[in-house]
Amino acid sequence: MFLVIELFAVGEVGGKRSNVGLINREVVMVLGQIRRNVLQGLLIACAGVCGLAASTPEVFAAPSVKLRLASSLPADPNSAHFVWYERFRDNLKASVNDAVEVSFFPNAILGKEADLAQQVKLGAVNMMVSGTSIWLTLVPEVGLFDLGYLFENNDHAGRALDGKAGEIIAGILLKKANIIPLGFGFSFGARNVYSKKPIQQPADLQGVKVRVLPAPNFIATLKAMGAAAVPMPGGEVYSALQMGVIEGVEHDAPSVLASKFYEVAKHCVLTQHIFNPIVVAMNNNKFEKLPAEYKTAILNAAAEATRFERKTAAEAEAKAFDELKKRGVTVTPTDRAYFSKAVRPVWDDFVRQYPAVKPVLDAVESTRH
Repeated sequence: MFLVIELFAVGEVGGKRSNVGLINREVVMVLGQIRRNVLQGLLIACAGVCGLAASTPEVFAAPSVKLRLASSLPADPNSAHFVWYERFRDNLKASVNDAVEVSFFPNAILGKEADLAQQVKLGAVNMMVSGTSIWLTLVPEVGLFDLGYLFENNDHAGRALDGKAGEIIAGILLKKANIIPLGFGFSFGARNVYSKKPIQQPADLQGVKVRVLPAPNFIATLKAMGAAAVPMPGGEVYSALQMGVIEGVEHDAPSVLASKFYEVAKHCVLTQHIFNPIVVAMNNNKFEKLPAEYKTAILNAAAEATRFERKTAAEAEAKAFDELKKRGVTVTPTDRAYFSKAVRPVWDDFVRQYPAVKPVLDAVESTRH
């Protein structure tokens, strides 16, 4: 701008040099001085900011590692996925401050769970938290955790998952899906049958159309228990109950409460047939590229988050049952031993199909009280 001013200000008027040029040259000199003063001020200010950043890196430093954790469930305290994430995030911050940043992507924002499993395997998504059943297409052996009456309760599941059974499955997941499980958590309670009509004894379940998770061992288990198993996406269940397409649904209490299935299915029979775990899976390539101190921080943060989430699961189930009863749901115990015996042929079929799970099954049995 200063150059343009000078070019247009210097000239001749009536054959004589105009003093306008002299005046404007003085203006240019003044403006030039102002410019130098401003630049010096900016340099001083920049130096001050840079010095401050150097002395307090925790304020201005960007995260060294950014991770994305995907989930199909909402960012809600009633979600097992979100409870795990929040604790994990807080643990990491306490350990490495803001050096590792984990962002949560709920409600299947990054894609359907089945597709996400493939994306985590390939590394397009860093991490995901889901039920173990989601990994069946890549690692069919994890279908073992969908077998009916495999676990007596969550405590039994925890002992098995923290021991040899969890170790073997983790190795299979790494080999076949290129993932490392950061933790095996609990679903928020056992899966029970909720129906439109009361089920007082095992024979009452015979032929009842019950929605099940679209997973092979879920379907086989409910059939073995006597129900007419109907695989169906979760989003269709409520309307299917209303229209009579199905007569019941098997699910955990918090999910029944959140999805309002209790408005149509007012009767719960405590079959407690499946305690299938959740798993937090991380792409192995991404994990191996991390600095050693971050690997340690992530593993420690995940282990504590898993312990915390498991404790929260029991509390969430109890609260959900209290609320369901207040809303008119009847809760009836049943002969679990009868159903447990009925589903054993499903176990045998699965082991014949996937012999690699036999040591896992043996390990689970060894932790049974």
